[in-house]
Amino acid sequence: MTRENIFRRYLVSFDSKTLQHIFTDTLIVGSGVAGLSSAIHAAKDGSVLIVTKAKINENCTEYAQGGIAAGLCPEDSFEEHINDTLRTGQGLCDAVIVSGVVREGTKRVKELIDWGAKFDKENGELIFTKEGGHSHPRILRARGDSTGKEIEDTLVGMVNKHPNIRVFEYTFAIDLLVSNNTCDGIIAWRSREGKMLIWAKQIILASGGCCQVYRETTNPEIATGDGIAMAYRAGVELQDLEFVQFHPTTLYVAGAERVLISETVRGEGGILKNKNGERFMPKYHPKAELAPRDVVSRSILLEIYRTGHTHVYLDVRHISEKKLSTRFPKIKKLCASFGIDISRQLIPVHPSAHYMIGGIKVDQGGRTNIKNLYACGEVSCTGLHGANRLGSNSLLECLVYGYRASREISSELRKMKDGLSPHSFKEISKNDRHCELDLEDVKNSLKSLMWRNVGIERDDKHLKEVVENIDLWCKYIINNEFSTPLGWEVQNMLTVARLISISASKRKESRGVHYRLDFPDNNDKCWKKHIVISNGKYTIIP
Repeated sequence: MTRENIFRRYLVSFDSKTLQHIFTDTLIVGSGVAGLSSAIHAAKDGSVLIVTKAKINENCTEYAQGGIAAGLCPEDSFEEHINDTLRTGQGLCDAVIVSGVVREGTKRVKELIDWGAKFDKENGELIFTKEGGHSHPRILRARGDSTGKEIEDTLVGMVNKHPNIRVFEYTFAIDLLVSNNTCDGIIAWRSREGKMLIWAKQIILASGGCCQVYRETTNPEIATGDGIAMAYRAGVELQDLEFVQFHPTTLYVAGAERVLISETVRGEGGILKNKNGERFMPKYHPKAELAPRDVVSRSILLEIYRTGHTHVYLDVRHISEKKLSTRFPKIKKLCASFGIDISRQLIPVHPSAHYMIGGIKVDQGGRTNIKNLYACGEVSCTGLHGANRLGSNSLLECLVYGYRASREISSELRKMKDGLSPHSFKEISKNDRHCELDLEDVKNSLKSLMWRNVGIERDDKHLKEVVENIDLWCKYIINNEFSTPLGWEVQNMLTVARLISISASKRKESRGVHYRLDFPDNNDKCWKKHIVISNGKYTIIP
């Protein structure tokens, strides 16, 4: 079965004979922790080019507050971390992958520390905190609630001083160049040079997530699912796209971005209350505020419905002001900018789309089904998270798979000849329509539709409505030829939103972050399986 007709193979027309050509041994799309860490390792065996569509530090890593789960606490054990991950993943984790990432992750975190990352300490010892779903404090943090920024700054520093690494900022990766099931590079766009072809012996997609397809999201504006969409167009296998994780607590103030209120706030004693001032989590789960994220998100939604209010509140007034200033300086400052003194006032919170659990299907080394193409980080689906991600496992996965992909690449590069021979590629659009469109309106309409119909709760009627609307929009948007990133982003968002919605409609059960009102029960007999998508074909696999 071929790719669905509503999707183009390439978003733009181009001819390799007329474009600028760039060459590198390893090409990495994305500059978060996965992309940067893989670049540092890959640069030991050849030239590396990092392509990122904004500034190098504009990514989800930069905004990660909570921390990184690592087996460095003496009172903790690998087995407990493994069991917590498997339990949270509700039957869909790959146990071999979980064990490998947890055990290898310690080495990768120590390496990060050797590179200069400064995690918070007390009396010279690392501090560990606890998050929902974890049986033990094992979360390392930095700068209180700016762990991601500390990690990103450390990796950017390493990248900037490495002679084998180049960085192209403000460069949009439009599509993968694939022939004979082999990826040879990408077609990209830079504001000054326009379209160009970047050729590489090995390519890593580390382009991050896609939660900007939702109206309420913690993700920065760049998280539009470009990597997933371009992979789909190239025939790469995707898996588990129905599993989108919603973070329970984001700041809910009119005019404010839905900024994350870290799970570690609840780990340090923050209490959720409804509009009547009642603590409600103990009635939904024995771990109360530290239940897995899917449970907390749905519980908040139920309280919103029950009380007829737009949000709930996070109460940290019982925590000392000194501790709040030390542990959560960023959150304290953010709330203060909206007139909220968190030491004396409740924090209004509401769930938001946070993390794409599914993505590009990869093996233990980060390989995809396309030769020379790898994926790591949020854009990938490794089998670590299953149906629900355990908090702070994402940065750990990025470090481990960034290393694994680069290790595989180094092995391949040593077998390959020096130099690159570009192929002849030519794509001419068969559709000469160039509609004038209000792309911001299309984007906002899509985000609202996805939030209403493919959010924390789903059902068949509303999922079908989404697909019908997207198919209508695709008729005049997908085949339109755009010349700027906004147009390509909208096309990618429509592609990813459709894939999420169809996957969600096919999984007729509730599991982890995927909750169906019309199929509220878990069904292991029929659905302890994965949905894999490639070239328009949906396959159910064990």
